[in-house]
Amino acid sequence: MSQAAAAVPLIQAGSAREIFNRQRAAYLKNPYLTLAERCQALMAIETLLVDNQKEIAEAICRDFGNRSLHETKLLEIFPTVSGLANARRRLKKWMRPQHRHVSFWFMGAKNSVIPQPKGVVGIISPWNYPMQLAVSPLTSALAAGNRCMIKMATHSQGLCHLLHRLTSLVLPDELVAFLPGVPASEFTSLPFDHLIFTGSPRSGKMIMKTAADNLTPVTLELGGKSPAIVASDFDIDKAADRLLYLKYMNAGQTCVAPDYLFLPENRVEAFVEKARKLIQTRYPRLDTDDYTSIIDASAFARLMDCLQDARAKGAKVINLLPGAEPDEGLRKIPPTLVLDVTDDMALMQKEIFGPLLPVKTYQDLNQAIAYIKGRQRPLALYLFTNDRAIQEKVVFNTMSGGVCINDCAMHVAQHDLPFGGIGNSGMGHYHGYEGFVEFSKLRPVFKQAPIPASAFLFPPYGKTFERIYRLMIKMRWL
Repeated sequence: MSQAAAAVPLIQAGSAREIFNRQRAAYLKNPYLTLAERCQALMAIETLLVDNQKEIAEAICRDFGNRSLHETKLLEIFPTVSGLANARRRLKKWMRPQHRHVSFWFMGAKNSVIPQPKGVVGIISPWNYPMQLAVSPLTSALAAGNRCMIKMATHSQGLCHLLHRLTSLVLPDELVAFLPGVPASEFTSLPFDHLIFTGSPRSGKMIMKTAADNLTPVTLELGGKSPAIVASDFDIDKAADRLLYLKYMNAGQTCVAPDYLFLPENRVEAFVEKARKLIQTRYPRLDTDDYTSIIDASAFARLMDCLQDARAKGAKVINLLPGAEPDEGLRKIPPTLVLDVTDDMALMQKEIFGPLLPVKTYQDLNQAIAYIKGRQRPLALYLFTNDRAIQEKVVFNTMSGGVCINDCAMHVAQHDLPFGGIGNSGMGHYHGYEGFVEFSKLRPVFKQAPIPASAFLFPPYGKTFERIYRLMIKMRWL
């Protein structure tokens, strides 16, 4: 933790509610921030992130024990500042009232939909991408004109202190507040107008139950076991090159990382050989700064238990970095493939969240599709094929939060695509316009005509009413 960040005191018990009350009071006083006010807030955050890139990356690295500074720049700083800039550019269009069709039977009236801020939004971010998964939903919520409070994970408190200090210099806490040291129970019990949580399905269920006490709508991004399929027509070297890049980035601690891989039976050996060459080039030794540490001792032990369980049940474990063994002191596990996996193995039961990639085989693509359909809906699905018929078959016969074809996770980096899960992998969306909508109340407004057509239907009812009503039924499409 930097000296400047450490100088900021922890938020004291009860003060989270005090900040919430200030934000709620500010919202009630000014419930509709102007385009200029929203853009100013987005620009303030964008500028502080750009100006403090080095300090932010170093804070995240310290929170992890070791986190690649280059990965932080590429995966956290650039996507957030790019998302902020994109929102500022498009916000004027997003804020415009939408004119809607008026039925013939209400001739002369006008329909519109006005996107209005919900009020105070709570954001709970995880430790694996602590800045990106805090600032990205913050971007959507601010663009929609809301006040925002951010609770970061216990493992990300160094960064949280830093962002608390930096934002307090440019924005009032009745608009944006990062809250170091606030317990989850205190934060989630606040009566937010919307709450977004990123984390595990188990925690997401508890968040949703707590939010229900206040009838707070929630957005949940929950991860899951995201599958990857390589079809027989796709070049195996290209598939390995792209798939393993994302899988071992952040040491596999990514919510959209491929969690298991389907390969044609006759392509496994070629994939393993290519994987060995790639990993030894990208991570020549385990202690390289480019290879991130597992977040804590508990997570390290869990992953080692998964490997031991897989071996005991007959799996073939392939260390892709020969000569390197798991290092408890560094909290690093070499990139690893696990072949001949079965469903009773621990690493096939829950999201792995580490540098272990189980490999399953298939003879017929329908086997892979049936396996995926028979399990909880994942946050992402990856398909490697140039065959359009196969692409359509997989996309329209499976369900996931998002799909990426011939690469991994690139769909998450697209500002004009919504990001979110479905079922066990979450609910709701953010990013781009869909994020703006998620944190807005789309308020319908009907404006009656000077002489309303409905006046002809007022009582007392009689023959005139019956004639008009028969005509309405007959021409009901108007």
